[in-house]
Amino acid sequence: MSVNHEYPQVKHMWEIFAFALWLCFLAYALWYYESAKDYAPLTAKEAEILWKIHKQHTKCNGGKWLGIRREDKIVGFECACGYRHIQKRPIVSNKPKN
Repeated sequence: MSVNHEYPQVKHMWEIFAFALWLCFLAYALWYYESAKDYAPLTAKEAEILWKIHKQHTKCNGGKWLGIRREDKIVGFECACGYRHIQKRPIVSNKPKN
């Protein structure tokens, strides 16, 4: 006597698992796509204005700031108090026109 051991619920469980795995992968890809960032260049004047805003909001006593550079462009500043600001934008955003 031969008994056929087919388990339809196991096949169904694997389909659900594969579907859930794909959903997790798509959610991760979407999160990564939206959160990946690149440095955004600033002019020296913009960095100075951001530094002044920092001083006003935090009542900082720092007397000067240093520009943070990447590829010979200012992308942020470091205050004498130790505060650092780096300007970033999502990779998928349009680059500003000159």
